[in-house]
Amino acid sequence: MNIFSKKRMHNIFQSDERSLIVAMDHGSIMNVFPDLLSTKTVIEKIVSNGADAFLTTFGIVKEFQKTLRGTGVILRIDGGRSMLGDGPKEYSQLFTVEDALQIGADAVGCMGLPGTDDENRTLEYLARISANAEKWDVPVMAEMLPGGFNPEMHSPENISLASRIGVELGADMIKTEYSGDKDKFRKTAEGVYKPIVVLGGTKSDDSVQLLKMVRNALDNGASGVVMGRNVWGHGKPGKMTAALNSLIHEDSTVSQASKYLED
Repeated sequence: MNIFSKKRMHNIFQSDERSLIVAMDHGSIMNVFPDLLSTKTVIEKIVSNGADAFLTTFGIVKEFQKTLRGTGVILRIDGGRSMLGDGPKEYSQLFTVEDALQIGADAVGCMGLPGTDDENRTLEYLARISANAEKWDVPVMAEMLPGGFNPEMHSPENISLASRIGVELGADMIKTEYSGDKDKFRKTAEGVYKPIVVLGGTKSDDSVQLLKMVRNALDNGASGVVMGRNVWGHGKPGKMTAALNSLIHEDSTVSQASKYLED
């Protein structure tokens, strides 16, 4: 698997071809208080404990350039919805690849939602973004969620299909859910031929179970994680970052990684 077909991938993945990416793009859609009341302090703790990159927003990158220094930046370039809105939760492309380059991002990210009412819109702009990004040698992360945020649609088969659709439309890396089926996820990772980074999902009250999920995903072909609320929303974001970093880059056991969360 050649994950470094674009030079800027080196800014996101380490030489072991794995990455710890922290998602900090939630504030453009939902309430992130009180966890991100002091955004700069939280970013500092995450960076100092081993994050490789951030998936984040135009506003975060503008405001915290110096704090993000030394990490890769994947700019979320779609959105246009919020938790306050009524009606369909549709996504739209908000920024361009050129906008991402001007602000200093290394890659761009967007949704891909096969099996939803928003399927045509998101898959169409994923393809358009991929074609434009290729002109600038900019990697594209596609967040491929079959059925969107409906967990009943997140079967191993649907995750595999959605992930393959993402790379067929030009994505350089896939963000998706770990299905929990080891054999099927391993085959998905093989068949997608680009790195898969697994998402953390909703905030978990069981950090050990979260680390077990990450360990299983890594052991079965995942190239890392993209986690948000389970990192910056954790009571100890620096320690959670360190625990994840040990799993991803040191191949620690869950027991070893859990020690970073202890007082």
